[in-house]
Amino acid sequence: MVTLVTGTTGQVGRRFVPRLLAARRPGEEVRVLVRDAARGERFADLGAEVVVGDLRDTEALGKAVAGADAVVNVAASFRGVPDDEVWAVNRDAAVALGRAALASGVRRFVQVSTGLVYGVGRGRPLTEDDETRPGGAMWGAYPESKAAAERELLALDGMDVRIGRLPFVYGEGDPHLAQSLLWAAHWASTQRLHMGHHADVAQGLLRLLYAPAVNGPVHNIADDAPVTAVELYRLGGAEPPAELHTRTDPDPWLAIMSTEKIRRDLGFRPVYPTVWAARDAGAL
Repeated sequence: MVTLVTGTTGQVGRRFVPRLLAARRPGEEVRVLVRDAARGERFADLGAEVVVGDLRDTEALGKAVAGADAVVNVAASFRGVPDDEVWAVNRDAAVALGRAALASGVRRFVQVSTGLVYGVGRGRPLTEDDETRPGGAMWGAYPESKAAAERELLALDGMDVRIGRLPFVYGEGDPHLAQSLLWAAHWASTQRLHMGHHADVAQGLLRLLYAPAVNGPVHNIADDAPVTAVELYRLGGAEPPAELHTRTDPDPWLAIMSTEKIRRDLGFRPVYPTVWAARDAGAL
């Protein structure tokens, strides 16, 4: 089995690939697509095959998927980039990769997506059967482009497409946790953020990759306990601003996901069920 991984130099990809390499069985190979050969050296040292090319280059995609059995598309473009680039990477390149994979005979395609595609909350934890619904404070080009990619990839006939919807990902030195205070400063004190440690995101993606069959293509991957804005400040060792306590959370169930399906069907159990467990283990 040859597995191609894209987005390997991003925060999720760079932590996922070593775990994928460690999970290999004899005869299995891992291939990574990178734009800069120098940034692929660390993966080559771990035993990966490195293909140099841009996800938006059709010729590079054909080379990357040739002979592959599976693809894990981790590549994403979001914070701090123009909307047209977000759409080019998250939808256009993802769909082009899916089509190239299908044409090359790839059997399984795991698309990394986001829980933000659900849009507004439903008054309960979001399930995989909920439709994507534009709206909510965090809706924009990123979730909209990811939702569009999901739709087009799932419409491809002849390839097993599986979707992993991620929460806010943190851990192992990822700067996202510290950056979360930039948003939390504008939230109500009780507003919650659903999280997932890199170890558990990788676990969920590996289960999607290797499971012989899945009960429906979409699976939420997250921990067991969303944290409030106040808790984010405490994790960062800072005092919450007083104005947090004067605000009301406009959508208490925004991006809060149920993980019942992946737990029941694929045996997923978070290594770090809460961010506090990760902190106590020194895994932040």
